[in-house]
Order: sequence, then C-alpha cells, then structure tokens
Amino acid sequence: MVRLAVIILNWNGVALLKQFIPAAFKHTQGDEVDLIVADNGSTDDSVAWLKENYPEIKVIGFKENYGFAEGYNRAIDATDYPFTLLLNSDVEVPAGWWQPLLRFMEENPDVGALQPKIKSYKDKNSFEYAGAAGGYLDRLGYPYCRGRLFDCVEKDNGQYDGDPVDITWASGAALLVRTDVYRKLGGLDPRFFAHMEEIDLCCRILAAGYRVVALSDSEIYHVGGASLNQGNPKKTYLNFRNNLLLLHKNLPAGKRGKILFWRRLMDTLAFGMFVAKLDFANAKAVIRAHNDFRKMRKIYPQNDSKKTKDNKKYSGILTRRLIVFDRYLFGKKT
Repeated sequence: MVRLAVIILNWNGVALLKQFIPAAFKHTQGDEVDLIVADNGSTDDSVAWLKENYPEIKVIGFKENYGFAEGYNRAIDATDYPFTLLLNSDVEVPAGWWQPLLRFMEENPDVGALQPKIKSYKDKNSFEYAGAAGGYLDRLGYPYCRGRLFDCVEKDNGQYDGDPVDITWASGAALLVRTDVYRKLGGLDPRFFAHMEEIDLCCRILAAGYRVVALSDSEIYHVGGASLNQGNPKKTYLNFRNNLLLLHKNLPAGKRGKILFWRRLMDTLAFGMFVAKLDFANAKAVIRAHNDFRKMRKIYPQNDSKKTKDNKKYSGILTRRLIVFDRYLFGKKT
C-alpha cells in the first residue's frame, strides 16, 4: 500500500527541477511512496519538461501561483495518503532518505510532524539555515535551531545525532506530516503566503496534543534562498509580519500582550540597525510588516478560552532563551 506522498511544489522552477528531480526520482521509489510535483501556475516549461523526461511522476497543475502555503494545501486536498512529506524543490535527497521518517511516524502515533536533519547543499559538512536539526522559539518568539543561531550556522560534527528530539517546529524544507492531522488543523495558513507558515502549523499541532520531532537518522541537502535570498526586502517583510502573526495566533491571552510588546521594541531596534546601515528598503519592510500585522490580526479569533490558557503544550511553545542577547551581547554562536 502506498502510504506516503512526497510532494514538491514548483513555480517557474524548471532549472531546479532539472537539477534535483533526477536524485529525487531515483531515491524516492518503492511500494510505499509516490513522488508528486504540484505546479503553482508556472509560465515556464516546467510541466512540459517533467512530462517529457519523467512521465512516471504525477503532476498536479494549478492555474495560478497560490504561494507556498495554499499551494501545498491544494495539493494535499487533491491527494489521499496517510502521510505527506512537503519537500522543497531545491533539495537533494540521498538514497534511503525517506524510509526512517515513514517508519518513525508509523511507530509513533503521537507524532504529528517530523523533519530530518537538514544540511547545506553548498557545504554538506554544515547545517542549513532553514531548519538545521530542529527548531525552537525563544522567549520573545524569535526562531532558532539546533545548529543555527541567527546568522551563525554550525558544522555538523554529530553533535545533534542520537535519539529523536522533541522540538517546537520542523522546517518546511522537508516536513513530514500526518495527513489527517494536517487537514483537521486547516493546513498551512494561506494568509502567510510564504515564510514561517510551517512554524505556525507546528504550534497548532502541539496545541492539538501531538509531538513535533527532529530525526537524525535521515538527512537531506537544502540550497535555501532559492526563491528569496537573505536580505531581500520582501523576505524581511514576510518574516517580520508572519512572526508577529504566529505569536498572535498561538500564544494564550496571558502571554500574548507582554510578548508582543517586547517584540515591537526589539523590531524597532532592527529597524534602527537597517537605517544605520543605510538599508532603507529593509527598514521600510519592517514598518510595512508591523502596519500589515495590525490590520491582519483582526482576522484571527483570540485564544482566550480557559482550555487554551491551561494547555501547557500550547503556552509552552517559547523557550527561556533570549537569543538576541545570546548572540549579540554574549557572542554565542551555537
């Protein structure tokens, strides 16, 4: 029985498909897995190239670009597998990469989401920025990873190998979910469009009583920044806006106001740093992000119920670390 769908979302990415589909096709074979490409309304020859060179791969085509979040939601709605693995188009996978992930999910019904070890395609001895060996949120809601603290990315010397580890969020670069849980929770939030939507989803998975886990028995190699490079004002905008939105959505009433107050102060400092560097495009992106957050937060219902306040998993998505201080005041890099 085919139990796992590995879905690659594509938008005008024929160059990436030519680079990474050969390995994905070769190493994602078996009676338990199907490899699928969901095309987000590409205007290049992505679909034609796939059909000519890999007719065995199922293609789900959309008429427009729905973004990362809604694109995956629609792809999962169009399929029917117990488990779904969201795989970025700029990922190289080695032999045997998916089997440990599927086995672990099958053997642990309390796990709602799972990620492999994510390493850099450009430097395969190092972790990759987007996910590394599993993610957390610090006391103010800033994301960090085992293997990455802000711009400091560690070499992989086996320091995070061993038993599976419970984390706060798993990277969307290679995210395995229990499909029924994904659907029940509404999937990725399409209003996010892209960036941090997987963190928001993982927070909701934790709130529903499931675990989110990082598994070191599998690893993949991620290019990262294939759609938007670090420092791109659009990426800055989405990261700042979506980080505030996920905190607004997922923190209980007793924590939300205080955390968001301090986050706004810290983001003001980030705005000042951009101005000091004469990077006015990114400074404007921070302002726009906060303005749009204030408008968008009205869309979401408040998590004020007694059940929400009493749910330890829900209110405990933040660690006690303050990574801004760890990195820029104390000089920590790991």
